[in-house]
Amino acid sequence: MTKLFVHAKLMIDGVSDTPKKDQLIKIEDDKIVSIENYHEVEEDVIHANVVTPGFFNCHVHIMEPVGFGSNRKFSLIEKTFYTQKHLEDYINSGVTFIRVLGTENDYDMDIRDCVDQGLVKGPHMLCAGRCICMTGGHGWQDGIEADGVDECRKAARTLLKKGVDIVKIMATGGVMTKGVEPGSAQLTQEEMAVMIEEAHKAGRKTATHAQGTQGIKNALYAGIDSIEHGIFLDQECLDYMKEHDVYLVPTLAAPQCIVENGIEAGIADYMVKKAIYVKDAHVESFKKAYAQGLKIALGTDGGTPFNYHNNTAYEMELMEKYGVDRMDILKIATHNSADCLGVLDDYGTLEVGKHADLVCLEENPLDDISNVRKINKVIKDGVIVK
Repeated sequence: MTKLFVHAKLMIDGVSDTPKKDQLIKIEDDKIVSIENYHEVEEDVIHANVVTPGFFNCHVHIMEPVGFGSNRKFSLIEKTFYTQKHLEDYINSGVTFIRVLGTENDYDMDIRDCVDQGLVKGPHMLCAGRCICMTGGHGWQDGIEADGVDECRKAARTLLKKGVDIVKIMATGGVMTKGVEPGSAQLTQEEMAVMIEEAHKAGRKTATHAQGTQGIKNALYAGIDSIEHGIFLDQECLDYMKEHDVYLVPTLAAPQCIVENGIEAGIADYMVKKAIYVKDAHVESFKKAYAQGLKIALGTDGGTPFNYHNNTAYEMELMEKYGVDRMDILKIATHNSADCLGVLDDYGTLEVGKHADLVCLEENPLDDISNVRKINKVIKDGVIVK
């Protein structure tokens, strides 16, 4: 049995609205076994100014290299080595849990298994494999194209057979696919309903890329668990999501990074134009969702243009910019995200019995949310990984 003691001069546990001072967190193997007022112990102790739960990123594309123009193509070997870097980027930036929402050839499950076997350092992972879209729909290049309820049902069953943790569906067009519009509905309510039915029968959650209003409604009425992006949310969408506890994963960073870098950085003109088109509506929908008390989880869409895998903090900074309370941001990045992913019983907060995933910070993020970047140590499953 391995033991680790962490003295949190300030502990933000992901549960309470008030941080606790001078707490001693005792870890045995991979679990937190006690949290009590600080006192001296015989063993060595890690002293940390601020301790939070490990952060989550609920929307990433783990194999996608970032920082290159849209025309740059990568071999599978190149992507493999970049993926190793991306896994370390998440860990080194305090992210101990990610949800991968779309990877060519279902490679993310192999990556997940390599992390679990200790072959490569990385965060805990939930994997969706390939997304499911209509023929020619958003993400068709790396997804499963399916039309009609029978094909859609089989596509979901195929992914579940391969071992996905979650089924990812494309309800609308998007920014990144040429020739489709973000506001356009794609898969129908009936098509999505059978995929969601199959996922739920297998005990899996579902998520949908959903930007346009009608497509969002189709997904909601089909029974989806989380709306990714949610750019054009009207009041009907907001009311339904709140009533049925549907999570919003806004990914504010994704269009923002495209707009900030533009065609000058080599991003395709059609992507830039669509990002500019959706950006303001995206922000307004997010503000309404927060103001009306919807459940929100944190995801960046890491892997889209100039949306770096080590920059989860940027999503938190954008949330603060758009009016979210700092403690709420930290809960969104930990407790809420764990709940969204269905792993809150074991992860997402600093509580006895949970996995020992902790971030030790130099300065208090309740004073400045950007302090989540000032990382001293990262602990995953009771092991110091940074």
